[in-house]
Amino acid sequence: MVVEEIMQINVHTLSPDDTIATALQLCRDHKIRHIPITNEEGALVGLVTDRDIKDATPSILQKETGKDELNKPLRLIMKKNVITGHPLDFVEDAATTLYEHNISCIPVVQNGDVVGILTETDVLHTFVELTGVNQPGSRVEVKVPNKAGMLFEILQVLNQRRANIHSVLIYPDRNDENYKVIAFRVRTMNPVGVIDDLKKAGHHVLWPNMPGVCL
Repeated sequence: MVVEEIMQINVHTLSPDDTIATALQLCRDHKIRHIPITNEEGALVGLVTDRDIKDATPSILQKETGKDELNKPLRLIMKKNVITGHPLDFVEDAATTLYEHNISCIPVVQNGDVVGILTETDVLHTFVELTGVNQPGSRVEVKVPNKAGMLFEILQVLNQRRANIHSVLIYPDRNDENYKVIAFRVRTMNPVGVIDDLKKAGHHVLWPNMPGVCL
């Protein structure tokens, strides 16, 4: 999956000369948290977040100076060294960028123009859909040796039972680098039969760890 499949394409932008008051109203009207700042040619020159606006917004106790503060240009508060992405970047790479740089959004740029914006919320929604947790089903975790062919063996067992799989995740066992955990969601609210088949095939089921327990 690439970024252009999940990014928001209706992007609201402002210029460096627009005021903080304008940005504040834009966030309120469209319920957004990030505003790319572009120049007259449409090129990205900065980024303003709701946190930046909040920090620059005067207290209600500052009535005398409040209006002057709100009329200041966004160039004074915008972030200039903006990390950007491309529509054809992989979503997992974009998620890594958000994680490593501790940022909440990535403006998506193509041929110098802002064509979209990807937020941490977009990535979270995609993760939920990819893992299938938003669909009725059960989660099963199996501990397997860290060697080739183990996923195929698990899928063979599921195929014999005609189990419909929502998703499959594989991650290292935290306690033993010689093993991995295969976590999958099956379209059944009672995975006891699947668990029994896996155990009969000699596999170590981590979760559910007792008959009748399912998610």
